[in-house]
Amino acid sequence: MVRAARAALDPGGPGSEITLRDVSHRFDLDGAPLPVLDHIDLHVARGEFVALLGPSGCGKSTLLRLVAGLEKPSSGEIFADGAPIAGPHPSRVVVFQDPTLFPWRHVFDNVALGLEAQGLLKSRRGRVDQTLRLVGLDNFAKAFPHQLSGGMSQRVALARALVNDPAVLILDEPLGKLDSLTRMTMQGEIVNLWRRAGFTVLLVTHDIEEALLMATRLIVLSDRPAMVKADIRVDKPYPRHRGDPDLVSRRREILGLLGLEASW
Repeated sequence: MVRAARAALDPGGPGSEITLRDVSHRFDLDGAPLPVLDHIDLHVARGEFVALLGPSGCGKSTLLRLVAGLEKPSSGEIFADGAPIAGPHPSRVVVFQDPTLFPWRHVFDNVALGLEAQGLLKSRRGRVDQTLRLVGLDNFAKAFPHQLSGGMSQRVALARALVNDPAVLILDEPLGKLDSLTRMTMQGEIVNLWRRAGFTVLLVTHDIEEALLMATRLIVLSDRPAMVKADIRVDKPYPRHRGDPDLVSRRREILGLLGLEASW
């Protein structure tokens, strides 16, 4: 278990500022355009924790891929600290729903992949040990993925991202396949990691309660092609509690924005 971090995030932390200006995106399906994002304007301050909510298939994951530099927008511009994002960069790392660990490599070797690819493992080997301690897996460095639980495997994926000291941590439904108890534990651990390190976080989730418990700001997107329907700040101290009347009220508000009032 990651120990609780400092009570408030230092606004001068190491995270990057992300800006999307009039970003639209489409896919070509058999020669026909499929609009996915529609004129998105969004500014994420350095060190913010922003959650993206919206209907399934509306373009949330596509937006993350654009910020990561894995794809280029059809139109518009995306900046990190004022510089255009032209492609992937080690300062922006993605953690997906599936940990995608290499089964033949120990936990240590899976976490060390990024440093190894950059030729930095020899000089920064201690960073791997430090990161494993940070996610509570220092006693499992020599374990293989098949010996880990689902939550432990996702911690390895987080460690693999964090070992590179990212400025932006991009989370695409990273807890979606975990059981409910493990998911609750991991929510708290991710928040503690963020508060300790000060990086910027972009999280895609379908779980409104999860977004309210973790993020400082929620962006609610419309159905495809996605537009920003609401920008909601959550100025609540951590740790947050599921029964908090204010969070319960906000959950009802967001369900309404998504057309799910009857689900309340």
